Amino acid sequence: MEIRVLRYFLTVATEGSITAAAKYLHLTQPTLSRQLQDLERELGQKLLIRTNHNVSLTLEGMILKKRAEEILDLIEKTEKELGPIKNNIAGEVRIGCGETEIIKYIAQVINEIRNEYPDIIFRIQSGIHEDIVEKLDKGLIDFGVVMQPSDISKYNKISLPENDIWGIVMTKDSALAGKEYIDLKDLEHLPLILSRKAFRNPSSDNEFTRWFNKKKNKLNIAATYDLFFNAAILAQKKIGYVFALNNLINTSKTSSLCFRPLKPIIEAKWDIVWKKYQVFSPASRLFLAKLQDKFKN
Repeated sequence: MEIRVLRYFLTVATEGSITAAAKYLHLTQPTLSRQLQDLERELGQKLLIRTNHNVSLTLEGMILKKRAEEILDLIEKTEKELGPIKNNIAGEVRIGCGETEIIKYIAQVINEIRNEYPDIIFRIQSGIHEDIVEKLDKGLIDFGVVMQPSDISKYNKISLPENDIWGIVMTKDSALAGKEYIDLKDLEHLPLILSRKAFRNPSSDNEFTRWFNKKKNKLNIAATYDLFFNAAILAQKKIGYVFALNNLINTSKTSSLCFRPLKPIIEAKWDIVWKKYQVFSPASRLFLAKLQDKFKN
């Protein structure tokens, strides 16, 4: 399987047309069609459903598309790491991160490095915990910022020095908006909006998850979310009360939303992790050394 042909296949999948893809790739349509047919024969699978004017992906084609994107992403990362350095450290550092204000500590390290090594590029990829761990294991990112507790037996870690606070985001005219803190009992009969991870796998040992596990079959779950921005829109439309971290959703004076912490206080702690025995590029080694120096205590 040639990398060049994988690029052809992804272009066809993106354009939805062999004619449009051939034009984009500066190939003749028969040449591109023949390359795709050779790829299907090599894999022993039908990848494309062809009609008169466009193409769509079979199930096998969708699987190949996902893997091809990962392969080409890793190749691009490797090429940049092995590129010419010219007496200076250059290249990319890729970091996967959940949504948290704690990223400000990573930003401080990035700023220090960029002031001294402007040829280093930092790629920040946002995602939920499962996405970050998967990319870390596949070598698509160098570091992951993940919330405790997590199974990090395969990784080394540095704990970041500040915690987020869990609470409820709601409209300012909501019934609970007048309270300083939200007791979990207040939520038992209200529509709730939870993060998908918390809803599917509430494994943290804290007051909320113990309450959730005990009550989940009786709770009014209105929606789940991956991104806090999307959750904020649901809250604005009064779909429900959002279980969220502080400082990630606009609750300023000009916003229609407010944040109230839970009582008792539930903190979210964060680690930055990387694979044990990982071979780093010079840029990633420098980033790690700066992290270890900054957060050694």
